[in-house]
Amino acid sequence: MRILVWQWGRRGAGPRVAAELAAGLRTVPGQTVFLSLSTRAEILTMLDGPTCALPVVTYDGLVGFLFRALLSPLTIWPLLRRLRALAPDVAICAMPGPLDLMMVWALRRLGVKIVVTVHDADLHPGDGFPLQMALQRRLIRRADALVALTGHVAVRLRQQPAARNKPLLTASLPPLVFGAPPPPPLAHGGPMRLLCFGRLLPYKGLDLLEAALRGMDGTLPDFEMRIAGEGPPSATLRALASLPHVRVENRWVPENAVGPLIAWADAVVLPYREASQSGVAAVAIAAGRWVVATRVGGLTEQFRDERLAFLCEPDPASIRAALARLLVAPPKTSGQANDPRLAWRDVADQLTRQISAALFKDWGSAPNPAKGLPLLGGRPHGIAMRAKVWLLKVKQGSRPHGF
Repeated sequence: MRILVWQWGRRGAGPRVAAELAAGLRTVPGQTVFLSLSTRAEILTMLDGPTCALPVVTYDGLVGFLFRALLSPLTIWPLLRRLRALAPDVAICAMPGPLDLMMVWALRRLGVKIVVTVHDADLHPGDGFPLQMALQRRLIRRADALVALTGHVAVRLRQQPAARNKPLLTASLPPLVFGAPPPPPLAHGGPMRLLCFGRLLPYKGLDLLEAALRGMDGTLPDFEMRIAGEGPPSATLRALASLPHVRVENRWVPENAVGPLIAWADAVVLPYREASQSGVAAVAIAAGRWVVATRVGGLTEQFRDERLAFLCEPDPASIRAALARLLVAPPKTSGQANDPRLAWRDVADQLTRQISAALFKDWGSAPNPAKGLPLLGGRPHGIAMRAKVWLLKVKQGSRPHGF
């Protein structure tokens, strides 16, 4: 099967997830995988950045997006030619973005099956950009199948008209690795280091964290805390900055700084009010960090089998109690985390099997990468190629499978 994975965001988790998914799919036998990223994606500037077969010029900011949208009639045909050269059978959107409908139009013209990974079925308070959910619903309507990374998101998708009657595939968000393996927690020999990392938005529960920290007494072991990420200035951030042992860094954390930031921390704190799943959680798991997280949305599923996680309710008293348990009696770490590449391989293998079952049920539309047939949209081209497929089936005595 020829698979195209695309995500046209410039920064954040989207390009990283797309690159890891493409790498995982390449480990599945019989798959030819292409990656499409924005030419401005931060991950492409890294020394170990991924190979991008289809770089696409995107935009900077709202004005840039509008300009790019106006020029789409001029750029859609070159995109179509480049896609035709790759000849994918299926295209996977790793995380929805504003320009995806342009890609979908081109893929539809070529008869390529489209799978959309939905990270958030609903908009979180303070999150997103104008028309984000409207664009996502249009994208979902044009997809052949959807992928939900948690049962929480799957339930919400099944309730939305745009997703009805579409195959809903299940997957999970494996650990995300940034840089070299960090030293084990507390290897620095000082007070425990706590980190709250990510976009500093209302649904992240920063007000709950502030109340929890303000109520902690002096009988607990000493600690340091950094709150790092980008968000609008607020009274909550100012209150957090006024607390002892707390440092607020309201800034964008670039791709090459995420690894050192996680390596600094001993534990990651996720005091969310709501969540679909968390990319920060995936980074913390990969780094073997302790985690304090609230039981909301998909976080409970994400941490179900993580013994280094302390789960609590989304209220200050429960968060405070979980932090106290961690500070007083942190659980032992194994010192050797599982290889995240194995998790991505497993997810990729399960995903290709689900795509095969949902979208390529018969040989007339199923890819056959083992024989190297030149396919586009899963269908042989021309009478001669159809004849070759027929002869192949006769020789084998049965209908071959797509995988």
